[in-house]
Amino acid sequence: MWDLAWQTIKTRLSGFVGAFIAILCGTALVAGCGILMESGLRAGVPTQRYADAAVVVGGQQTVDPPGAGPMETQQVGEQASVPVTIAGTITSVPGVRGVVAEQSFPANVVTADGRALNGPEGGQSLGHNWDAAKLAPFSLRDGRAPAGPDEVVLDAELASRSGVTAGQQVKIAVRSTPVDYLVSGIAAPKSGDGLSRQSSVFFSQEKAAELAGTPGQVHAIGVLADPGVTPGDLADRISAAVGTDKVTVTTGVERSTVEFLDVSQTRMLLMALAGSFGGFALLIAVFVVASTLALVINQRRREFALLRAIAATPQQIRKLIGAETMLVASVAGVLGSGLGVAVGFGLRNAFAGIGVIPPDFELALSPIPLVAALALGLGTARLAAWSASRRPSSIRPVEALGEAAVERRELGRVRVIVGGALVVAGLAGSMVPIFLPGEPGLAASSGSSLIIVIGLAVVSPKVVAFMTKLIAPVLNRTSRISGYLAAANSQANSRRLAAAVTPVMLAVSFALTMFYSQTSAAAARQEETVESTTADHVLASTTGGLSPEVAEAARRIAGVAAATPVVRTEVMNTVQEQDRVRVDRYGAQGLDGTQVRGNLDLGVVSGKITDLTGNTVAMSEREADWYEKKIGDEVEFYYGDGAPAKLRLVATYTRDQAFGRYVLPVELARAHTGDRRDDSVLVRQQPDADSATVTAALRDLAARYPGLVVTPGSAVAAPAGGQQQAQFYVNLVAVGVILGYVVISVANTLVMSTAQRSREFALLRLIGTTKRQVVRMMRFEALATVGVAALLGTVVAGVPLMLLNLGLRGTPLPSGTIAVFGGVIAGAILLGLVSLGLATRVALRSKPIEAIGLRE
Repeated sequence: MWDLAWQTIKTRLSGFVGAFIAILCGTALVAGCGILMESGLRAGVPTQRYADAAVVVGGQQTVDPPGAGPMETQQVGEQASVPVTIAGTITSVPGVRGVVAEQSFPANVVTADGRALNGPEGGQSLGHNWDAAKLAPFSLRDGRAPAGPDEVVLDAELASRSGVTAGQQVKIAVRSTPVDYLVSGIAAPKSGDGLSRQSSVFFSQEKAAELAGTPGQVHAIGVLADPGVTPGDLADRISAAVGTDKVTVTTGVERSTVEFLDVSQTRMLLMALAGSFGGFALLIAVFVVASTLALVINQRRREFALLRAIAATPQQIRKLIGAETMLVASVAGVLGSGLGVAVGFGLRNAFAGIGVIPPDFELALSPIPLVAALALGLGTARLAAWSASRRPSSIRPVEALGEAAVERRELGRVRVIVGGALVVAGLAGSMVPIFLPGEPGLAASSGSSLIIVIGLAVVSPKVVAFMTKLIAPVLNRTSRISGYLAAANSQANSRRLAAAVTPVMLAVSFALTMFYSQTSAAAARQEETVESTTADHVLASTTGGLSPEVAEAARRIAGVAAATPVVRTEVMNTVQEQDRVRVDRYGAQGLDGTQVRGNLDLGVVSGKITDLTGNTVAMSEREADWYEKKIGDEVEFYYGDGAPAKLRLVATYTRDQAFGRYVLPVELARAHTGDRRDDSVLVRQQPDADSATVTAALRDLAARYPGLVVTPGSAVAAPAGGQQQAQFYVNLVAVGVILGYVVISVANTLVMSTAQRSREFALLRLIGTTKRQVVRMMRFEALATVGVAALLGTVVAGVPLMLLNLGLRGTPLPSGTIAVFGGVIAGAILLGLVSLGLATRVALRSKPIEAIGLRE
């Protein structure tokens, strides 16, 4: 059977090219997503501050409650700290040469003209204790180490930008107004003048502990190893000595997860992206490969009919198709797996280019995702071959040749039932946002459109036959010859037309759904934020955070009625699912309950937001109902840094798109963020106050708190606006890659469906039809194909999008530019015309008398 399959492939090589391309691209796409997922588990960036430390001990980097599996945990959203007391335990571990506890906190040099300097290329500027300099290591180029509380050492790159040298004075702001320090020395790492991701300001040990503001806690503990001791062995000994319940012991690239918060966030993003779009990619790959193989096998129905007529058994037909498919899929899968490496790096570079992952984030490469993609590709091809071979292998020998002459008109009863059930299920899923707005509704809306597409694809010959009946009169009136031929062909070959319509419909619906669902969700957050924010002014900072003193300073300005500090963070809570526990991440804010009135309207439905002080929490009404919590109940969850919380519920509210599902007292939220600063301050002026005077007074605060900026209240952004915007661009890149695969498949299918018609074109020309009329006929068929596909794709995407917007925004109209819709439709039309046009011209190159005698 394998020899026969190989001979068939060699003689029908052009017929298998389409299946080869579909499997190749599908495997590459799945392999690329697999590489991203693996990178989310174990990749990172080269460490900088800890380059000389064999082992780095940091705070717990994951929330891993009892009962949670390895895929149900969550990375912390804020930088966790580690108890300084374990440094003594680590010192006694064999193989340890030295132990250094490092403090880390925001520290910005303020220039003579009042500018607050960040790190290189807008990165962080951080303060540390001088003892931690040996972990990089930093060494003095000039001057001496800081000896007193008013002395600092700057890295050479920061000193150059500041325009100061050893022995001069410099102003430094650390969560307060700038303070004068003496620059006692200038230091630099082994290579260069500073670190590429951050600037470093070193204080004395006592002053650094005071400025960090975390008594008994440090950012990390660096461990220097004795000669001959490997980092892995030392890490195992340290883990055994201190345990891993509350700390993380890291070596190699894992050290960067302790040093940089964005590494953990990038890992989390890649895991979520690979899981979400990897699933979409796999489902679409199955869909595309199955439809392509079905078209290939349908084109050979006369051949299989002949085999049945000469006594080939159904099992032999199925084995032949399976063997052919596996031979093609094996070659395509191996090449596609290798191409997946390029896809993975291309996605990494695209994400880095739009600023959502660090440019120096390295991908993890191993054979696992490539082998998995190959196995999935082969499995997909085998399943598709089994499905496509059922019809040609099941017909009786007597009926075989008769059925092969024309397409079978009716569909099987089971197929109609399955297709109808999928469409109904998709429509039901699209209604979820009406009853469950937010992320669950958004996910259900996106998935429902794909389910509807699959359902319509199952019954596509019936759907296309109905649509062609509607457009046939239009084609007949448009052109007496070419239009009539196009209409007749479309009605007589509904299965062939359906094979071309389906991938175009998929491309249109997928593009529209993914784009407009994201823009609609972002618009819903922004609209609710604007509606619920009544502040007249918003204070923010170019340094990434505001001093907690700013809100109090703003309240003291004449004419200010309220100044509400805002801390944006995350919390994590557990969801019990039968015998296992899943950890979910939710947006949260820290607010001053006594200052909320006049600035914010949370839509409180029970309790009092003014009671939000001390160990209390407010929850969205839906979240409280889900966990069956009432006012006065204790609520347990995890802060963004992974610390457990047990707080008393004092209020519930409805506007969770603007404020997240949890609102904490600002002091609590601030204490569990890495920099312990505010994200913004909302200011409400008194009704009789002069707006210009108040605005000028607020701007004067910038002289005391460098980097402070004042914007109108109308310019307020939705919570985590930057993160949501980054996620939006990430989704666009991923959708673009998947859509590129679909477009290749569309062109592939259209060319395949046209290339087999050379004998048909020859016959038309022999009976008097001109070459120009055949070309016009195919143009009409192309317009009919993409027209039907675009209409169906728009309807399939439109229904879930309308229901999503009703649930999120109270209006059925999606948010977003109409130009994208026009571009998608125009692109589909252009793709159809070009693909069919080129294939038609190639098929018409042969003389009719020669083409009519060609073998199918």
